[in-house]
Amino acid sequence: MSNDGAMASLTARAAFVRDRRRKFVDNTDRGNKPDHADGDPRPAAVTFVTTEHFTLQGARSSTISESTSRASVFLGAVSGGLIALGLVATAAKTGVAFYMFGLILLPTLAFVGLATFHRVLQTGIEDLAYARRIAQLRDYYFDHAPGLAGYLLNPAEGLPTPGLGIGLWQQFLTVAGMVAMITAVLAGSAGGLLAAVASGHSLAAALVAGVVVAAAALTGLMRYQNSAWIRGSTASLFPGAEAGPN
Repeated sequence: MSNDGAMASLTARAAFVRDRRRKFVDNTDRGNKPDHADGDPRPAAVTFVTTEHFTLQGARSSTISESTSRASVFLGAVSGGLIALGLVATAAKTGVAFYMFGLILLPTLAFVGLATFHRVLQTGIEDLAYARRIAQLRDYYFDHAPGLAGYLLNPAEGLPTPGLGIGLWQQFLTVAGMVAMITAVLAGSAGGLLAAVASGHSLAAALVAGVVVAAAALTGLMRYQNSAWIRGSTASLFPGAEAGPN
């Protein structure tokens, strides 16, 4: 076979594989599945699917482990910082040293909380993507072994509805929601402390400023989290396949 013939054969085969994959991506709901293959799936296909399933499950475990580790580090930093602030307050009697230390420590902890919030939210979205891909593989199991439907649960039923994000209360139950709450309190405390210094130690000014800053920070973080979940629930599972050839 000439080089031109071999290249043409490879190009045609690549186009065929790309078209098959695009058809598979387009059929994501249970009501519009690709045509069932005649007979049992090939052993190689079963091996590939099960290997991918276990790989994705391991990736999910990694994202959960990273989220809990980062949240633990953040909580440890907050605990240590607040203990140090209390010791300074005891020694300085809420004098100049206390305000200076507090105005340095609290914004720093709030920034660490913001960075932690973004990362644990990213890992949560990554975990959602892995769960969606596992649900896609489970659909493959149901397509080729319909008898398993009565014994295996469909993981897609527990996933967020595409385009709707997660519920308001559920946002506070995520790791990112917990970090957002603590970060908002830290930001509000820093704002209240700054207002107390600016207003000549006025308790009312400190409370108002602290509540406003904390509420604004919490609202912004929760809205950002919900929009991130919406984007994650509607993102394509195979962006490379949809992009097509260059």
